[in-house]
This record gives sequence, structure tokens and C-alpha cells, in this order.
Amino acid sequence: MEELEYLRELNTASVCLRLTLAVVFGGIIGMDREHKRRPAGFRTYMLVCLGAALTMVLSQYEELMLRTEWADAFDAVGVKTDVTRFGAQVINGIGFLGTGTILVTGQREVKGLTTAAGLWASACMGLAIGAGFYECMLLGFVAIFLSIRLFPCIEDLAMANSRNMNLYVEFVSLERMGEFISEIKARGIRIFDVEIERSMDHRHLQHSSAVFYLYLPKKQSHTQLVTSLSCCPDVYAIDEI
Repeated sequence: MEELEYLRELNTASVCLRLTLAVVFGGIIGMDREHKRRPAGFRTYMLVCLGAALTMVLSQYEELMLRTEWADAFDAVGVKTDVTRFGAQVINGIGFLGTGTILVTGQREVKGLTTAAGLWASACMGLAIGAGFYECMLLGFVAIFLSIRLFPCIEDLAMANSRNMNLYVEFVSLERMGEFISEIKARGIRIFDVEIERSMDHRHLQHSSAVFYLYLPKKQSHTQLVTSLSCCPDVYAIDEI
């Protein structure tokens, strides 16, 4: 298409379109994360995508200038460099943002991996926008948006029907944890591993918890199982992780 070929060139119209697309599509992806109260939301995704697009436009601009306006000075200096490597530095630099969104909760559950991956993918989309690769940008946007908006429903459905289950349990006292384990085994559930932790809460009271890695004998409701196990003696709190 002639219109796209014109927009692939480095001109005022193409630069305005690329930066606008970075703001719009990066913001749409971030809006979904904002709605879910994730650490990185609307402005973070928008700025990451915009920054990546700016970096790519800058790379193309300097490459063009080195071959035209700055060619004589560049040859006189004799320094050879690849300005397109700016894009690679964006991918490396996004790592510190991703690290800030990943955390381990008190239930020893890792949170923020999807947010970090979304930031990284948004940066890559920004590079594609900055390069004027519009077909790639559209496909990338659809794939990223579906992965964080639609696919979680599929993931939740698969986890709800999975025979593997991880339980985080807080006990009033570990002395009677054997009764809890006996209750699990009585249901025909296999225990692969148990991780036990003792700590102090904000009231300086001893706090005991354990993570159980289970294999269910047949398809059954995870919610009903958690509800029934919560009635066991000395179980202070229980949740699936």
C-alpha cells in the first residue's frame, strides 16, 4: 500500500503517527492492568511503549543523518557505530521495571510476572511502532491484549479443572497438623511435598504456616475442597495458591 510506504519513511507525518500509536496502544494495554490494580498500569505501559517508539525513531533519524547531512563529518572522524543498537538497549533497560513489579507474597506466591512480561512486550511493540512496521504492531497489539484480557479466563478454567493443587494453610498450632494431613489422605489425595514456616506476626505472636503440594485423585471442585478443609481443627486460614 502506497500510504503505508509513505508512512514508513522518516517524515513529520510518520513520526507523529508512530508516537500517537505508541501512546494509544500502550495506554489501552495499561488500562486493563490499571483496572485490575496491578503495580504497572495505564501511564507505565503508555510511557514504556512511547519511550521505545522514540528510541526507534531516534535510531532511524541518526542512521539517515549519518548517510546524508553528517556523512562528511562522520567519514572525517572515522568512528564506526551502529545506531540501530539503541533498540537492544531498550530491551535491556526494561528489565529494571520488570524487576520492580515482581514480588513474593506472604503466602509464598509469586506475583507480577504477567505485569513484567506485559511491560517487556509493550516495549517491543513500541520498537515496532517506532520502526514503522505497522503490520507487526497491529498483530502484536492484538496478541498482547488478548493474552492479558481473554486468556486469563482460559487459564482460570484450566486451573479449576487441574488435578494438581497448591494449598497455603495457616495453623494456630503445628502440633495438630497431623490431623490435617490425615484428613487430606482420607480423601484419597496425594501429598507431593510440604513446606513449613514459623515466624512472628506484628503482635509478636508465633505464626505457623505450610504450603501443601497436592494431587487430586479425580476431578473435583477446588473451592469445595478448600471450604471443607477449612473446618479442620487449628486451621486459622487456608487458600489455594
